[in-house]
Amino acid sequence: MTPHQQAFMEAYLDTLSEAERGAIPQMVAEHFCADECNANECARLIAAGIKRASCSLKAGYEQANEPLPTVGRLSLVLNWAQQPVCIVRLTEVSICPFEAVEAAFAAAEGEGDGTLAWWRDAHMAFFTAFAREVGVPFNPQSELVLERFEKVYPG
Repeated sequence: MTPHQQAFMEAYLDTLSEAERGAIPQMVAEHFCADECNANECARLIAAGIKRASCSLKAGYEQANEPLPTVGRLSLVLNWAQQPVCIVRLTEVSICPFEAVEAAFAAAEGEGDGTLAWWRDAHMAFFTAFAREVGVPFNPQSELVLERFEKVYPG
């Protein structure tokens, strides 16, 4: 984290008890999405409390040899310019085939018109391109890592 990002995270951590701080399994700083327009829009939606979920391709974690996200993880949400926007706490992690994602999850993602049809179209295009880029397969049966989170800072 940059010093500015670290100071933003520390401002939140200072509001927690020692026990609460000790219970945090991971802390990351990240922007959502792979391009400036969508990264900034996702940061705005998260800060507004509209976007409360996200997903990623499980094969991407495996290919990069990275661990899956853990409930309780804090994410410093960044805009494309890497400036802190807010902090979210991961409340749920599950694995689900792309084709089995439900409308409630699509709505919680808070993007587009909030429908499952919009979600499927947008994410089919995104995951197809991402999978090609990192050299992993993608099809409707591919497993996704579904994450639900809550904004914790600023309140």
